Amino acid sequence: MTVKNFFNLSLLLLLLGVQSLCSQITSPKVPLSEVLAGLEQQYEKKFNYFEDTVNDILLVAPDTEMTFDEVLEYLRVQTGLIYNPLENDIISVKKPEGEALTLCGYLKDKDTNEPIALATIQSLFNSVVTDELGYFEMPIRNDSEMITIRFLGYKTLQRPYQYFREGCNPVFMIIQEESLSEVILTNYLVEGIDKLNSGSFEVDFSKFTLLPGLTEADVLQTVQALPGIQSINETVSNINIRGGTHDQNLILWDDIKMYQSGHFFGLISAFNPQMTQKVSLRKNGTPASYSDGVSGSIAMKTNENITTQFKGNLGINLVNADAFADIPLGRNSSLEIAARKSISDLVKTPTYDRYFDRIAQDTEVETNTEFVLNSNQDFDFYDTSLRWLYQISEDDLLRLNFLSINNELLFNESAEIGGITETRRSSLSQNSIGGGLYYKRQWNDRHHTSLQVYNTDYKLKSFNVNLLDAQRFLQENVVSETGARIQTNYSIKENFIGRLGYQFIETQVTNLDDVDVPIFRNRISEVVRTHSPYVQVEWNSNNDNSHLNIGFRYNYLDKFSKGIYEPRIAFNQKVSPYFSIDLTGEFKHQITSQVINFQNDFLGIEKRRWQLSNNADIPIIQSKQGSVGFNYSRKGWLVSAEGFYKAVDGITTQSQGFQNQYEFFKTDGSYEVLGLDFLLRKQIDQTNIWVSYAYMDNTYTFESLPEITFPSNLDITHTVTFGITYVYKDLKVSTGLNWRSGKPSTLPVQGNELVDGEINYNPANSSNLEDYLRVDASALYEFRIGKVTVHSGVSVWNVLDQENELDQYFRVNPEGEVEEFVQNALDLTPNAVVRLYF
Repeated sequence: MTVKNFFNLSLLLLLLGVQSLCSQITSPKVPLSEVLAGLEQQYEKKFNYFEDTVNDILLVAPDTEMTFDEVLEYLRVQTGLIYNPLENDIISVKKPEGEALTLCGYLKDKDTNEPIALATIQSLFNSVVTDELGYFEMPIRNDSEMITIRFLGYKTLQRPYQYFREGCNPVFMIIQEESLSEVILTNYLVEGIDKLNSGSFEVDFSKFTLLPGLTEADVLQTVQALPGIQSINETVSNINIRGGTHDQNLILWDDIKMYQSGHFFGLISAFNPQMTQKVSLRKNGTPASYSDGVSGSIAMKTNENITTQFKGNLGINLVNADAFADIPLGRNSSLEIAARKSISDLVKTPTYDRYFDRIAQDTEVETNTEFVLNSNQDFDFYDTSLRWLYQISEDDLLRLNFLSINNELLFNESAEIGGITETRRSSLSQNSIGGGLYYKRQWNDRHHTSLQVYNTDYKLKSFNVNLLDAQRFLQENVVSETGARIQTNYSIKENFIGRLGYQFIETQVTNLDDVDVPIFRNRISEVVRTHSPYVQVEWNSNNDNSHLNIGFRYNYLDKFSKGIYEPRIAFNQKVSPYFSIDLTGEFKHQITSQVINFQNDFLGIEKRRWQLSNNADIPIIQSKQGSVGFNYSRKGWLVSAEGFYKAVDGITTQSQGFQNQYEFFKTDGSYEVLGLDFLLRKQIDQTNIWVSYAYMDNTYTFESLPEITFPSNLDITHTVTFGITYVYKDLKVSTGLNWRSGKPSTLPVQGNELVDGEINYNPANSSNLEDYLRVDASALYEFRIGKVTVHSGVSVWNVLDQENELDQYFRVNPEGEVEEFVQNALDLTPNAVVRLYF
């Protein structure tokens, strides 16, 4: 039996076991006549009734510990019949008399006000299902009859008939959250960004307003606005959470792990903002169900509700055009589909030119040798995404996801060889394909089980020609991962939830280097399989002042026969209505990392390739984190501060992007970060004003290097952001400032730059680049033309056209001199958007 067959069989047996257990613990319903017969023997009473009065009535027998009066009240509520005590211990049982009653209304989602179709409305004697508009109508026998409203994904609503007002009024249901987490800080920066008592941040794009420099809600640009998160080179493919590298972030799209995050090789998020409804960001205290991501986790979610009405929009900006549609497929299914493509093959805008110049700096695409001319540079990107929901039954939900991302760069290289001009084409492509299937079974109001399987494939490929040597160099980096997870949730009490799960992940990484002259081919492919059972419990105090989320995960890596234990905790305590304290901590590991073999890999644009740990010279990366913070919120003021400590072991010099004396060293080590994140925000009516500050001391330790301890390449000591967002009716305006101390750099020794033909460097990272300063602005306006809503906006990135240095390195040129190379950030970059909503 293969591993996959054994795994599938195990999942099937586990599901069957859970269903069997659920069946055993659920009390069966029995006919009312049998219940009355049993009660007559227990309490020595006599029930007097006609057979047609009790026919077809089923109920759970009352608890044997009840008094007889409690039993009668229980029977009245459960059956809707009248129980009238007579002489000689005789109880008369009759049907209620009077006019027929009718229950009707419109069932809606409390947050979105959208109708909920196919929900079950049940009384003691009847049941109906809501239609496309959420409408229901049902006869009721008496006004004390209990009404139960159920729908998968929402909290069950159970109320007596009297609760519902006269007339067919709206009835609202609340989404059944996966956890007990609640919002403790709303509008953390702007509307739509909240902080939860689990320590995580949630961005809800259905409520999102605006941030400086953005025309739309770019997912990975938005999270960088939070304290402690930045990109040291302004890209979404290099997001640094509390001093960690980008490969140390777990990025999920509907629980599908993604190994590619950017378009335009990092300048734009690869995830279509029209498809992404919510983003959850965790710096620390991650739930036990999450693997990888020793620095942080970014989990994106699509809309979880089935739509009953068509929704769509079309949009275009100065970089790309896109379309989105949410299509109902009958009463119990809906399909979301989105597509986006660059417009560079139609028109090259100033924004496109700024982006292209930014990614091509100091690469073979921009400048070749003096004998080779580059021309006809062409760049294109697109993505497509799909999410299908199917409500199989009242208790069963199925979700299917698909995502495809593609970037492609082409250019010609021309040279005169033997008096003849020869031209060949070089190329660079980066693409991902991911798909996932999710199934959820709601056994009862307290218990549900979910099963998810996914596959994700990432490929980076470059085809580089060398005309002068008549050589072709092919490079590939491929990641293929398959994962499955089964989890069962049980609400022991209303304020206590337990989770038990198991996750299997198989990750394969392949690297290829292929040269035709002279013939050389090196292909390395490795696989690691990880088995991870885990348990998680969440508890809220009865007064909601205390929230505890504690979990434990065990990981077994079969290739290394190694087990890793990972405890996780997140605790929040309200000291007063305005003041709360946070405590979070976690152990985590990961087996993948991105490395730079040579700075000119993949034409120098996308230098990083994924690799797997081998538990030797490429260790398993392991981290420990702890943080303590406080929050104060009152009368529009918000003060939030968090101190943290993080230690990460198992990093390699290749994964850190050295371009100094340690560029070609290969060894492993660790880094430690001690820091503080601080935010002050004031909300005045429709205006949000905030300032944030982040302090960080980030230090490497490499025992095998001449300098054992020195500042990290990502040691940005001070970071300050300031922003204002103002909303007036349909107009939104936002502006902000970003300042940070310069990135660490290593300079040659002045006056003695070269020794034996090699650059003579000062101690590693003993200098810094100039401080970084950027001012951004945005404005959005919405208006209607008939039934179409028009969303229009403009933004300017780097309003002051500040020349910011992102990186600095040195090389020995052909003349034997030390030459300095500086990579600059984006210049003043405008953008504009027009979007039509249908």
